Amino acid sequence: MPHPSHPQQPIGVFDSGVGGLSVWNALHDLLPEEAIAYLADQQHVPYGSRSRSEIEALTHAAAEWLWQQGAKLLVIACNTASAVALNSLRQRWPQAAIVGMEPAVKPASAATRSGRVGVLATPETLHAERFQRLVAHFAAGVEVHTQICPYLVEWVEAGQLDGPQIEAYLTDVLAHLKQKQVDQLVLGCTHYPFLSPVIQRVMGPAVTLVDPAAAVARQVQRLLRSCQLLGHQSSPDYVFYTTAAAPRLSRQVSQLTPIIHPRVHQAELVQLTPGKTL
Repeated sequence: MPHPSHPQQPIGVFDSGVGGLSVWNALHDLLPEEAIAYLADQQHVPYGSRSRSEIEALTHAAAEWLWQQGAKLLVIACNTASAVALNSLRQRWPQAAIVGMEPAVKPASAATRSGRVGVLATPETLHAERFQRLVAHFAAGVEVHTQICPYLVEWVEAGQLDGPQIEAYLTDVLAHLKQKQVDQLVLGCTHYPFLSPVIQRVMGPAVTLVDPAAAVARQVQRLLRSCQLLGHQSSPDYVFYTTAAAPRLSRQVSQLTPIIHPRVHQAELVQLTPGKTL
């Protein structure tokens, strides 16, 4: 169960791997006085190829673990985990503040000039009822073209963010969206913003890449303010945890965030059937 909340407690951020560091960066920029505890379930990354029941069990285990670390608010910084498990998380902890990810269809549909929007995401994100509702509610009159991009998560996890192989692959995979002449491209996985430079080169300057991380950070700020839980620490604590090897995550955090010498520890999750407790 979540601990009694206090402003000095950390924001808990969870992802299957390092993709959620794109959200971590947005939180760090907007809320520099907040402590943040980041958990990467790198033992099981990527989530996009796993069953819904396994994704839900892993996400519940991660949430339980972050509550035990004293998180005052939880950010599920993984589109796949949010699509599969966000509703059951909120049912299990109805009093807790939990923020999830969803593809930024609403702002992309509002901003499009051509009436054609592209969405890059994992299969579970695109097939989820949450995504279908987003399109139905916010993309009326807009063509929404989706594209699954295997291998991108693995490349980001390996620290490969650019290069001829990635550019050639994206040129092939994104040809469908270029042919449709989309002018807004939603990055529907938190790993994808780290590939923004090469995605932008492939799509061209007329296409705007839409990353929801900043909007998620603003929602966290609004929730903390409404709950009177905004932190004001002159030297906030940033701790990173992984279910795999700590040295690996340390190198990745140094590559993907402003933290040069991160504090990284190993974590062990207890997988539960959603709805059960420890």
